[in-house]
Amino acid sequence: MSEREFMEFDVVVVGAGPSGLSAAIKLKQLAAERGSDISVVVVEKGSEVGAHTLSGVVVDPVGLDRLLPEWRTDSDTPLTTQVKSDKFFYLTEKSAVSLPVMLMPRLMSNHGFFIGSLGNVVKYLGRKAEELGVEIYPGFPAAEVLYDDQNRVIGVATGDMGVGKDGQPKADFTPGMELRAKYTLFAEGARGSLSKEIIQHYNLSDGKEPQKFGLGVKELWEIPAEKHKPGQIEHSLGWPLSNDAGGGSFMYHFGENLVTVGFVTHLNYSNPTLSPFEELQRFKTHPRVRTVLEGGKRIGYGARTISEGGWQSVPRLSFAGGCLIGDTAGLVNVPRIKGSHNAVLSGILCAEHVFEALQSGRANDEVSSYEEAWRKSSIGKDLYPVRNVKPLLGKFGTFLGTALGGLDMWTMQLFGFSFFGTMSHGQADNETFKPISEVTPIVYPKPDGVLTFDRLSSVFLSNTNHEEDQPCHLKLKDDSVPVDYNLPVYGEPAQYYCPAAVYEVAYDDEAAKSNPRFVINFQNCVHCKTCDIKDPKQNITWTTPEGGGGPNYVDM
Repeated sequence: MSEREFMEFDVVVVGAGPSGLSAAIKLKQLAAERGSDISVVVVEKGSEVGAHTLSGVVVDPVGLDRLLPEWRTDSDTPLTTQVKSDKFFYLTEKSAVSLPVMLMPRLMSNHGFFIGSLGNVVKYLGRKAEELGVEIYPGFPAAEVLYDDQNRVIGVATGDMGVGKDGQPKADFTPGMELRAKYTLFAEGARGSLSKEIIQHYNLSDGKEPQKFGLGVKELWEIPAEKHKPGQIEHSLGWPLSNDAGGGSFMYHFGENLVTVGFVTHLNYSNPTLSPFEELQRFKTHPRVRTVLEGGKRIGYGARTISEGGWQSVPRLSFAGGCLIGDTAGLVNVPRIKGSHNAVLSGILCAEHVFEALQSGRANDEVSSYEEAWRKSSIGKDLYPVRNVKPLLGKFGTFLGTALGGLDMWTMQLFGFSFFGTMSHGQADNETFKPISEVTPIVYPKPDGVLTFDRLSSVFLSNTNHEEDQPCHLKLKDDSVPVDYNLPVYGEPAQYYCPAAVYEVAYDDEAAKSNPRFVINFQNCVHCKTCDIKDPKQNITWTTPEGGGGPNYVDM
């Protein structure tokens, strides 16, 4: 294979999400203020900025206000629908018990926040970054971390293009390019492939709790105008999940007759036959939800994982040659169901410390001041008071855990202390499955094609596309594990937890279940990375596919 070319920059940012673009913008703003010039490049695995971005989303604008005060009045502002009504429910199968918002801690309020598409927010940030001189390369996934002989990160390399399924170069083969930098910022979102390597390589999680995750599955609907209530948001917990499986729903009205409906399932559930995708389909059959969606049309679908460990799971954020920012760093506030504000704020904070390092003539060392600063910043002040909510839910279940979590947030708000101290999360999410012999398999109803749907038709709406003649980007450490271990012990849960029908167990004779084979339909992958998180033996490693592959979300 050909030798790779290289380019050199002051800062390379991996990922054009809220944190990565905010860091790039802030670096350029600081350089302009100081009359200096720094080179900043952002590489993005999606085919365009925003193509792989998905969230609820209700945005706390604190980060945007700090980064770009003019965003509210810009003609192309990405957020125009402000929250007008905030409702919270505990669901049973047929009813909804309203939980008074006025009794919830102040930090749970959504007053003054905005509903919209996070994909459109990052497109806006991308335009602002380019106006400031940031170079953005969409369709070029960072596939390799570059280290020097002193074990310092010196940049990344993009993936090779034009490699066949057999791993051999095709006629159109193009080698990846090395992007070398004085500092590299990793902003890949939850369970980023290179960030995962960096955390392990530098032992950044030593002394921390295991990171916890949730899987959010989301649909975008266009509903009749008479049912649309711009600015109304609803959250719920309870049904369709059992008490020992955590999660909850969201339904947001915004834009022109648009409704976002989604369900987040915490990935510490124990029944291996649970399907987060199917839980969303069941949720939509609830009378309160069905009445909103009936007569409407589903126009979008997507899924992605969310870092949920919070305060006690955040790894060390600085290392020799780079930093972690955004959801890669695990800065989501779980009870608030928000992370984009902290993503923007972490990008700003990291940029400030990296810029000072550059101004001092430093390069490829550890910007430890960023690690030392974040817990005392507004990010830390956001995460610390809610640090026990996730562990309480995991230990006591949805009903009691929610009550204790609410009590803990109130004592933190009123008195600044917690009866629980700082709790442990315990097991990692891949360790929580019970053997299939110890559970009652969940049988989900068949989709009706009107309100509820199957996974393949859903993936079609995500506009997912991968070049078929390329190596599978979902790597098995041991090909025998799915059939020889996961199938007899857990019923091979990959066929249930994947929201895109990537994994299936095929048989020569379905009725007799003879000669099982594990099949990976990688072309369906929406890059949620649940498999990398939840596989019992951590046998699946998610890697970047050929440039631009994956979903192409619109208004998500």
